[in-house]
Amino acid sequence: MSDGLMQLLDPEAIVLGSDASTNEEIIRILAGRLESLGYVKSSYADAVVRREMAIPTGLPLERADNVAVPHTDPEHVLKPGIAMGTLKNPVAFANMEDPDEKLPVGFVFLLAINDKDKQIEALQSVMATIQNPDALDGLRSARTLDDVRAVLGR
Repeated sequence: MSDGLMQLLDPEAIVLGSDASTNEEIIRILAGRLESLGYVKSSYADAVVRREMAIPTGLPLERADNVAVPHTDPEHVLKPGIAMGTLKNPVAFANMEDPDEKLPVGFVFLLAINDKDKQIEALQSVMATIQNPDALDGLRSARTLDDVRAVLGR
Protein backbone atom coordinates (compact mmCIF):
# COMPACT_ATOMS: atom_id res chain seq x y z
CA MET A 1 0.00 0.00 0.00
CA SER A 2 2.23 2.81 1.24
CA ASP A 3 5.49 0.95 0.82
CA GLY A 4 6.69 3.53 -1.69
CA LEU A 5 6.25 6.25 0.90
CA MET A 6 8.41 4.41 3.44
CA GLN A 7 11.14 4.17 0.76
CA LEU A 8 11.36 7.99 0.56
CA LEU A 9 10.52 8.76 4.19
CA ASP A 10 13.67 9.00 6.30
CA PRO A 11 12.91 7.62 9.78
CA GLU A 12 14.94 10.45 11.30
CA ALA A 13 12.77 12.98 9.45
CA ILE A 14 9.57 11.87 11.18
CA VAL A 15 8.20 14.15 13.90
CA LEU A 16 5.24 12.74 15.84
CA GLY A 17 2.95 14.90 17.95
CA SER A 18 4.67 18.20 17.23
CA ASP A 19 3.76 21.23 19.35
CA ALA A 20 4.21 23.55 16.34
CA SER A 21 1.59 26.29 16.37
CA THR A 22 1.94 27.65 12.82
CA ASN A 23 2.46 26.20 9.37
CA GLU A 24 5.81 27.98 9.12
CA GLU A 25 6.97 26.44 12.40
CA ILE A 26 6.18 22.85 11.35
CA ILE A 27 7.73 23.45 7.90
CA ARG A 28 10.92 24.74 9.53
CA ILE A 29 11.05 21.83 12.01
CA LEU A 30 10.74 19.26 9.22
CA ALA A 31 13.06 21.17 6.87
CA GLY A 32 15.65 21.31 9.67
CA ARG A 33 15.52 17.52 9.92
CA LEU A 34 16.00 17.14 6.16
CA GLU A 35 18.87 19.64 6.18
CA SER A 36 20.67 17.94 9.07
CA LEU A 37 20.31 14.60 7.26
CA GLY A 38 21.86 15.97 4.06
CA TYR A 39 18.75 16.02 1.87
CA VAL A 40 18.46 19.75 1.32
CA LYS A 41 20.48 22.97 1.22
CA SER A 42 20.29 25.65 3.90
CA SER A 43 18.12 27.70 1.51
CA TYR A 44 15.39 25.01 1.49
CA ALA A 45 13.30 26.04 4.53
CA ASP A 46 13.00 29.68 3.45
CA ALA A 47 12.15 28.60 -0.10
CA VAL A 48 9.39 26.26 1.11
CA VAL A 49 7.89 28.93 3.39
CA ARG A 50 7.91 31.48 0.52
CA ARG A 51 6.34 29.00 -1.89
CA GLU A 52 3.66 28.00 0.63
CA MET A 53 2.58 31.64 0.91
CA ALA A 54 2.30 31.97 -2.88
CA ILE A 55 1.10 28.48 -3.82
CA PRO A 56 -0.60 26.84 -0.82
CA THR A 57 -0.57 23.08 -0.33
CA GLY A 58 -3.35 22.46 2.19
CA LEU A 59 -5.42 19.52 1.00
CA PRO A 60 -8.96 19.19 2.35
CA LEU A 61 -10.03 15.69 3.32
CA GLU A 62 -13.46 14.47 4.29
CA ARG A 63 -12.05 13.73 7.72
CA ALA A 64 -11.09 15.76 10.74
CA ASP A 65 -7.38 16.18 10.04
CA ASN A 66 -6.48 17.70 6.70
CA VAL A 67 -3.07 17.28 5.07
CA ALA A 68 -0.46 19.66 3.67
CA VAL A 69 2.23 18.69 1.17
CA PRO A 70 4.67 21.63 1.07
CA HIS A 71 7.67 21.55 -1.25
CA THR A 72 9.82 23.87 -3.34
CA ASP A 73 12.06 24.06 -6.39
CA PRO A 74 14.66 21.35 -7.08
CA GLU A 75 17.65 23.70 -6.80
CA HIS A 76 17.26 23.61 -2.99
CA VAL A 77 17.36 19.79 -2.87
CA LEU A 78 20.50 17.64 -2.68
CA LYS A 79 18.80 14.22 -2.78
CA PRO A 80 15.15 13.11 -2.75
CA GLY A 81 13.38 12.45 0.51
CA ILE A 82 10.26 13.14 2.52
CA ALA A 83 9.82 14.38 6.07
CA MET A 84 6.54 13.76 7.86
CA GLY A 85 5.02 15.46 10.85
CA THR A 86 1.90 14.90 12.87
CA LEU A 87 0.62 17.71 15.05
CA LYS A 88 -0.80 17.62 18.57
CA ASN A 89 -3.11 20.44 17.54
CA PRO A 90 -3.88 21.25 13.89
CA VAL A 91 -2.27 24.34 12.35
CA ALA A 92 -3.75 26.48 9.59
CA PHE A 93 -2.62 26.00 5.99
CA ALA A 94 -4.28 27.72 3.05
CA ASN A 95 -6.38 25.39 0.92
CA MET A 96 -4.67 24.59 -2.41
CA GLU A 97 -8.08 24.68 -4.12
CA ASP A 98 -9.24 27.92 -2.46
CA PRO A 99 -6.29 29.94 -1.06
CA ASP A 100 -8.65 32.22 0.90
CA GLU A 101 -9.83 29.26 2.98
CA LYS A 102 -7.72 28.19 5.95
CA LEU A 103 -7.67 24.48 6.72
CA PRO A 104 -6.82 22.89 10.06
CA VAL A 105 -3.99 20.52 9.13
CA GLY A 106 -2.91 17.60 11.29
CA PHE A 107 -0.47 15.89 8.91
CA VAL A 108 2.40 17.46 6.96
CA PHE A 109 4.39 15.61 4.29
CA LEU A 110 7.36 17.82 3.35
CA LEU A 111 8.73 16.82 -0.05
CA ALA A 112 12.36 17.27 -1.04
CA ILE A 113 12.37 16.25 -4.67
CA ASN A 114 14.94 17.15 -7.32
CA ASP A 115 13.66 15.02 -10.19
CA LYS A 116 10.29 15.36 -11.96
CA ASP A 117 9.79 11.59 -12.18
CA LYS A 118 10.51 11.19 -8.48
CA GLN A 119 8.08 14.03 -7.70
CA ILE A 120 5.22 12.18 -9.38
CA GLU A 121 6.18 8.96 -7.59
CA ALA A 122 6.42 10.76 -4.24
CA LEU A 123 3.07 12.50 -4.70
CA GLN A 124 1.41 9.21 -5.68
CA SER A 125 2.80 7.55 -2.54
CA VAL A 126 1.60 10.40 -0.33
CA MET A 127 -1.81 10.44 -2.02
CA ALA A 128 -2.22 6.66 -1.58
CA THR A 129 -1.54 7.11 2.12
CA ILE A 130 -3.82 10.09 2.72
CA GLN A 131 -6.68 8.52 0.79
CA ASN A 132 -6.58 5.52 3.12
CA PRO A 133 -8.60 6.28 6.28
CA ASP A 134 -6.97 3.41 8.18
CA ALA A 135 -3.49 4.73 7.36
CA LEU A 136 -4.37 8.23 8.60
CA ASP A 137 -5.94 6.84 11.77
CA GLY A 138 -2.79 4.79 12.34
CA LEU A 139 -0.50 7.77 11.75
CA ARG A 140 -2.64 9.97 14.01
CA SER A 141 -2.19 7.52 16.88
CA ALA A 142 1.44 6.62 16.10
CA ARG A 143 3.79 7.36 18.98
CA THR A 144 6.94 5.60 17.75
CA LEU A 145 8.78 4.94 14.52
CA ASP A 146 7.70 1.29 14.79
CA ASP A 147 4.07 2.48 14.86
CA VAL A 148 4.70 4.46 11.65
CA ARG A 149 6.39 1.47 10.01
CA ALA A 150 3.47 -0.76 10.96
CA VAL A 151 1.03 1.68 9.34
CA LEU A 152 3.10 2.30 6.21
CA GLY A 153 4.10 -1.32 5.74
CA ARG A 154 7.83 -1.72 6.20
